[in-house]
Amino acid sequence: MLLTDIVVKQLNQGGRYTDDQTKGLHLWIKPSKQRYWIFRYTINGKRQNMSLGAYPEISLKQARQRAVKARNEINSGINPISQKKASKADIETHKDRLEFQEFALDYITTMRPRWSNLKHADQWESTMKTYAFPVIGRLGLNEIDTPHIKEILQPIWNTKPETAQRLRGRLERILSSAIVNKYRIGMNPAIWKGHLEHLLPQTPKSDKHHEALPYEKVTAFMTAIKEVEGVAALALQFTILNASRTGEVLLALRGEVQDDVWTIPAKRMKSKKEHQVPLCKRSLELLTIAKALDPDSHYLFSRKGKPLSSMAMLMLTRRQAAGKTVHGFRSTFRDWVSEETDHSPEVAEMALAHTIGNKVEAAYRRRNLLERRRKLMTDWESYCLTGTWGNVLVFPEQKVA
Repeated sequence: MLLTDIVVKQLNQGGRYTDDQTKGLHLWIKPSKQRYWIFRYTINGKRQNMSLGAYPEISLKQARQRAVKARNEINSGINPISQKKASKADIETHKDRLEFQEFALDYITTMRPRWSNLKHADQWESTMKTYAFPVIGRLGLNEIDTPHIKEILQPIWNTKPETAQRLRGRLERILSSAIVNKYRIGMNPAIWKGHLEHLLPQTPKSDKHHEALPYEKVTAFMTAIKEVEGVAALALQFTILNASRTGEVLLALRGEVQDDVWTIPAKRMKSKKEHQVPLCKRSLELLTIAKALDPDSHYLFSRKGKPLSSMAMLMLTRRQAAGKTVHGFRSTFRDWVSEETDHSPEVAEMALAHTIGNKVEAAYRRRNLLERRRKLMTDWESYCLTGTWGNVLVFPEQKVA
């Protein structure tokens, strides 16, 4: 049969199912309902079955890719099973001399697609190169011990507490991966609870938040930004008007907008759940202008087909309002809703796509509330652009910063 994601998900009868699209690929379902991808091939007159992994850990798409790769090896005169065994032997031989630097960079490369924040991987690599590699970069994974971790962390533990804590967490995760992959034996020397907490002082809780512009000043800010030429100014206006996160906007695709609704896929959301945004008049105008500037791009806001950098909107914000951040406008929006309007808190929280901890409240909010959010965002857009909404008139301060 022609396997599809839906078909594979629904299959539960034991047996072997052949994928008509990929030669040699089979889905084997055992009586226990466990499912495995198998690649069957014949080489030198002998039939062999090669395991490609279990479903759903390995998706249909991944299984097809692995089967095609194996078929290419066969066409090149290579037995993929023998090649796989040889690779495993190389890994075992390499384990004893695998250095932390090599493993850490490979870990970051592997995890990079899972991080929705564009800056995340760069920050990981930067902190490793700055603080960790000079101390343990050339050490084997099994050579790293607690004194090494202390040597890395102590110089910045009190002077740069936020960086130090993030660095410790990153070291813990990298070394944990080394242990799981059997490259390292023994405990994780970067773990905090029950270990480093007895060797390093507790760093004070940071009171630092994303600096937000008071909502009384947002109209003047938007007026100033409107006069700035360039796609970054368009993207910043769009981000503020929709109370969005930077990462949600930077990688937004034109295909995600249907009529006047922007659907953000789960992979780009902090909550990992799909989110719909009702777009108002000015937001749609901004998209039209941005498309005219870069007509062949797949992104909502781009230059020569490439998305904006993670710093583009932040630098523009700082030029207009020193010390403020793009993310802070979400707080600006929330403060305005609470202090100036009669819109309900649940509609505001839904507009911000906040994760709800309370199960009863979360169940209540599962309803999209799209039309109620559209009314809220229309009022917010009106306030941002004119200082008025509904029948309310306010006189915002004219000084931006």
